[in-house]
Amino acid sequence: MNPTQKLHELGQSLWLDNITRELIRDGTLQRYIAELSVTGLTSNPTIFDHAIKSGAYDDSIHGKSASGLSSEALFFELAGDDLTQAADLFWPIYRATGGTDGWVSLEVSPLLAHDTARTIEQVQSLHRQLQRPNLFIKIPGTPEGLPAIEEAIFAGVPINVTLLFSREQYVAAAAAYQRGIARRIAAGLDPVVRSVASVFISRWDKAVQDKVPPALRNRLGIAIAGRTYRAYRELLDSLRSRELAAAGAQPQRLLWASTGTKDPRASDVLYIEALAAPDTINTMPDATLLAFADHGEIRGVMRENGGDAEAVLAEFERAGVDVAALAEGLQREGAEAFVKSWWELLERIAAKSEALAPS
Repeated sequence: MNPTQKLHELGQSLWLDNITRELIRDGTLQRYIAELSVTGLTSNPTIFDHAIKSGAYDDSIHGKSASGLSSEALFFELAGDDLTQAADLFWPIYRATGGTDGWVSLEVSPLLAHDTARTIEQVQSLHRQLQRPNLFIKIPGTPEGLPAIEEAIFAGVPINVTLLFSREQYVAAAAAYQRGIARRIAAGLDPVVRSVASVFISRWDKAVQDKVPPALRNRLGIAIAGRTYRAYRELLDSLRSRELAAAGAQPQRLLWASTGTKDPRASDVLYIEALAAPDTINTMPDATLLAFADHGEIRGVMRENGGDAEAVLAEFERAGVDVAALAEGLQREGAEAFVKSWWELLERIAAKSEALAPS
């Protein structure tokens, strides 16, 4: 049994943080599913920008460019084609797990991160357009995104809450999910609307790597994960969660995102080994997945009480790191980075559409 299978047996889902047309067409994704226990995938604007830059979508852009679609609408058509095919590959897993696993994710426009009403509108539009029950729509867990998360869940749209960086941001997202489910129960609607909450890890260490003593490098993200995992386990065992479960609801799952190692001096499987935890998801880029399959080890399971997370975080505070302020900054910077990638993506599509339009 290879390391990815062992992690799967432990109870953690392995999702791929990537999607390209070639990945689907050349059988690589199917091989990951069959051989490396991959049971879902996530995407974001940067991933699609790189894929479109490669030229793999030129034929499709050529065929669709005469339709008069805006660059954004054309992007959602292109991404929808890929993600519906990927969703169909994961459909047997979705059915076998009763909807717990086998998901793919598509992000709403990052330009809407601070616009609740338009986020809700686009979420519902994409959900209708793509028509796959195992497709999450990603909404940033910003303060403005929280009402959109609640409303989307109430409307029955499965949601991947993205851009979470701290325990507090996770707890706020989980509360929005539970409010949406509680409203469905009160309205006599089906309480089963799936969701995951994506907490970003490696960006913490990148942000402080030159600002802390060597002994603290590459430890902050894992400590934040430990603190958040404790909150997750406490939430699952809370009276509120038990009441919702008694009415038929399913828990929102915790997902570790940004788990590719950024520091070349650190292990390329650092975060995969450290974040092994039942009832969670780890989404990782191809290189990290293949590295873990090759030489990863399960060195232990995350402790439900967070282990030494609070002691480690106290060391960072003594070293001058304001963890709460950094969490807010990372979320803000993450939203800004996605906006930058989004504009680059739309500009690339516009240029391709003009160059490839039928003469």
